[in-house]
Amino acid sequence: MGRAVKEAQYRHHRALDTRLAAAGTTLAQWDALRAIARAPGASAHELAVATFQGDQSFGTLASRLAAQGLVERRPGRGRRIEHRLTADGERVLAAGRTITLDVLTASFAPLDQDERATLLGLLRRVGLRDEGS
Repeated sequence: MGRAVKEAQYRHHRALDTRLAAAGTTLAQWDALRAIARAPGASAHELAVATFQGDQSFGTLASRLAAQGLVERRPGRGRRIEHRLTADGERVLAAGRTITLDVLTASFAPLDQDERATLLGLLRRVGLRDEGS
């Protein structure tokens, strides 16, 4: 079962990475932009958690996004670095949303609406379990 989930995720991510390249981004970069848009001013740690990355990995990614002019990083309280999208970041995010919607639609097209709802419910239920369970 775990392998089937991983295979579906792999195919889905490959399709997203391939299509997002047309928008000038990658899945990891687009996911970071999406997380920043959802929580403007969030710290690198908060964004790392939201994107399932380690702090160091997210910091490297955020630096790349800043160098591309997609993200602004500003000092916050203490050692906190806050993140916000630039106008270019907003444009890349919007282009990526269209692409990801297309890929999601194609990925789950074999399932009807009830099956998609069931799958989502099951995955959420499994995802809520403690890691030690």
